Amino acid sequence: MSTAQVPDILSPEFAENPYPAYRAMRESAPLFWHEATQSWIVSRYTDVERVFKDKKTQFTTDNYDWQLEPVHGKTILQLSGREHAVRRALVAPAFRGSDLQEKFLPVIESNSRALIDTFRANGSADIVHDYATRFPVNVIADMLGLDKADHARFHGWYTAVIAFLGNLAGDQEVAAAGERTRVEFAEYMIPIIQARRENLGEDLLSTLCAAEVDGVRMSDDDIKAFCSLLLAAGGETTDKAIASIFANLLVNPEQLAAVREDRSLIPRAFAETLRYTPPVHMIMRQAAVDVEVTGGTIPAGATVTCLIGAANRDEDRYKDPDRFDLFRTDLTSTTAFSAAADHLAFALGRHFCVGALLAKAEVEIGVNQLLDAMPDVRLADGFDPAEEGVFTRGPQSLPVVFTPTRG
Repeated sequence: MSTAQVPDILSPEFAENPYPAYRAMRESAPLFWHEATQSWIVSRYTDVERVFKDKKTQFTTDNYDWQLEPVHGKTILQLSGREHAVRRALVAPAFRGSDLQEKFLPVIESNSRALIDTFRANGSADIVHDYATRFPVNVIADMLGLDKADHARFHGWYTAVIAFLGNLAGDQEVAAAGERTRVEFAEYMIPIIQARRENLGEDLLSTLCAAEVDGVRMSDDDIKAFCSLLLAAGGETTDKAIASIFANLLVNPEQLAAVREDRSLIPRAFAETLRYTPPVHMIMRQAAVDVEVTGGTIPAGATVTCLIGAANRDEDRYKDPDRFDLFRTDLTSTTAFSAAADHLAFALGRHFCVGALLAKAEVEIGVNQLLDAMPDVRLADGFDPAEEGVFTRGPQSLPVVFTPTRG
């Protein structure tokens, strides 16, 4: 097994452009040991899919005990079996069906419009700074019934959490900042949760306080951990997804024109963005037993790093995988936001992303409203979008120009 020609995932070369490295891994090192992260790395679609779908409980989420718990407290992602099923049943209804349609679509629409109103008359904007980094956090704050005036604190917290999760090199300052966030967020949230229990409203936090399945209710700490996870997972990933869908369309003007003319193509463009430039590039699991995968055996107890960014560009799974093509026939947009997805950006199986439909709603509404406000949107002169990040990845800036409009 040759890893000599594969750039290290912690190298600057990899951070600048991981896709050639992903190809080299798939071809020559589909399984290898990575000393710095103390994990086995898998990169082929079939292997990553198998780890996520895992029907034989060969893989667990025990890795989250050290990866997530220091910043969030104990989360639903660490649970398994009946305990996981009950907790998921408590939180899932808010993210699908009538709750999403009736309660939260208006919240998404109004938050998107409010942000667009700040720049629609300017003729220029930065999609990342003026919109994408703010929109999902504002939506989550509204859904939970939190004060949006605290936006800067929420953004600071989730940025510190994501930095902690992506701290593959073990930087002590990043680790300390992440753990500090857990304390600060608890001090902020626990009194709000306790007050909300006494005075329930229509918001998601009230729903979580009142929810009961089989006689089980969520504790204050359970709810705090879920809110922390929601802010980080729902903020960072949707932020990156919106920036990436626009970057992909702006550098493919014929596909942007197609989406502008036919808005029903937005889910296809989003699905292809999730495949081509997923917001999360790697997710870890832990092997419960020795498991055979392509290239060898992962030993029991070992951490496995699943490279979503590599698997989603596997030439054995997708035709011409390094090309953004919302019209591709080997990706199913109708199932792209369910556990039956044929891309891996939301994971799969029992830990499939509970917020996938919320993300879909935010992206569809956001892209629609942005295109309405900026019908002739184009990249600012001389700007070439570049992704940044290793654990999560997306454009750090996306300056655009357009003819000013009035709301």
